[in-house]
Amino acid sequence: MADLKDGPASAQPQSPRTSHGDGPVEEGLDAQQGSTRRNGGQPQPRISIERICQNPFARRCWEAVSWTPQRCRWDPESPPTFSMALNLLFAFACTFTVANLYYNHPILNILAKDFNVTYEQVSTVPTVMQAGYAAGLLFLCPLGDIFKRRPFVLILVFFTATLWLGLCLTKSFSVFVALSFITAVTTVTPQLMLPLVGDLAPLHRRATALSIVVSGLLLGMLIARLLSGILTQYTSWRTIYFFSFGVQYLIFLLLYFYMPDYPSTNPGGLNYFKMLWSIVQMIFKYPILVQACLIGMCVASCFTSYWTTLTFLLASPPYQYDSVTIGLFALIGIGAMFFGPFYSRVIIDRFVPLFSVLLGLSYCMIGVIIGTFIGEFSVAGPIIQAATIDLGLQTSQIANRSAIYSIEPKARNRVNTAFMVSVFIGQLMGTAVGNRLYAIGGWKASGSASIGFIGVGILFSFMRGPWEKGWIGWSGGWNMRRRDLVKEQPAVEQVLEEISAEASGETTEHDAKDSKVVIQNPSTEEKGSQSGDTISISTKIDE
Repeated sequence: MADLKDGPASAQPQSPRTSHGDGPVEEGLDAQQGSTRRNGGQPQPRISIERICQNPFARRCWEAVSWTPQRCRWDPESPPTFSMALNLLFAFACTFTVANLYYNHPILNILAKDFNVTYEQVSTVPTVMQAGYAAGLLFLCPLGDIFKRRPFVLILVFFTATLWLGLCLTKSFSVFVALSFITAVTTVTPQLMLPLVGDLAPLHRRATALSIVVSGLLLGMLIARLLSGILTQYTSWRTIYFFSFGVQYLIFLLLYFYMPDYPSTNPGGLNYFKMLWSIVQMIFKYPILVQACLIGMCVASCFTSYWTTLTFLLASPPYQYDSVTIGLFALIGIGAMFFGPFYSRVIIDRFVPLFSVLLGLSYCMIGVIIGTFIGEFSVAGPIIQAATIDLGLQTSQIANRSAIYSIEPKARNRVNTAFMVSVFIGQLMGTAVGNRLYAIGGWKASGSASIGFIGVGILFSFMRGPWEKGWIGWSGGWNMRRRDLVKEQPAVEQVLEEISAEASGETTEHDAKDSKVVIQNPSTEEKGSQSGDTISISTKIDE
């Protein structure tokens, strides 16, 4: 440990690269080495992390995480196929990863009693976790456009699972809150998997593949509350946290042995701060992204407003249900989510995304109107509303993602970040407005606000047609059938061809029937070709 404190000046800088590829840490270090060489060859203090990676223990840890089973390694001649089994694995991982954010929601009163704090103090736990999740969305998810997704996802899952043990064992409320924030920051792996599905799934079944993962994501939001409430009522709140601890390690092992390794979409690296700024630039560049963000924000507001105020309605006369009965309402939404993949295959994959978005908003509007005006005297109202807004949210989100993942293939993680930040803003807005209006005017007041949210979403949908290239209008026609279906070449191969064209200077010969393009990571020129550093892509070039 002594030489770690001495800094890089005490030894000749060496490449931290291992024989297992160009993982996230290594690519960042290569960029830092290049900066050092440009500064006259003198090591700078900011690259002292290289010394950490040269530490034998650190290198062994990195080798263990970056090791890839033979069947999962990238082979450009025979790339891994995006199978249904892999699709379901991603959905399972999303379900019980995002659930980490919601286990505490139905047991806040029990946490307050166990930690001996007030309800006001314990209410900071979900707030802090949402803040941590937002930070992860904004600052970690864009890194998916630089790093190879397999090692990046594995590191985040392993870190979260290991730190989660502290939540299971701590008896200090301050430590519990701090660990909640940190684990929430790294609980963003679902938002790395969704763009990866957009990369891998062919265009003609992208919506179906996305719907399976999104169903898992939404399922996690609902099943977490159900499991937490039931287990805590009959055991201890620590039981559900230990359950989550075990499931997260199970997810890590499943991904470790079955998640294929895919090359980075930007192997040359990107400047981190410029990359963050590019998210803002996208908002001014792509009208379809802005439209999707605004619609997503409105639907998310309606969704969180309903589920936040539903507890107040069902716990009051004439219902006066207990917490377990209220938690069972989550099963209504779960049914709608299992229906989502079949719906996507029949509707979303065959029509333009805007058509599916309008259908989703219509489901939400019908359900909210029924639930708002009959919910105070008939439980059928909240049941119908739960089913319709869950289906509407899922339909509109899948359609919007299917649309925005087509705009910039090499920046899908940043596109997803922009979309999810807007959805997160909508969730906060729905929670705040719904609670405030319910306190003032009851169930009808909060429901009327949800009607307004959906109405604004419909307005945003009609402002721009499916074939419009500009910001407002319907040029290109009203046809809702898709014209862009291509049943060959998954999106990841399209991205790799773009990279290969850039790396080769787009020097192609028109008289060649076949060509082979080799992408060499610039940072490995001194070391020669190593496993994971060279990507070969065979392409067919027409005369």
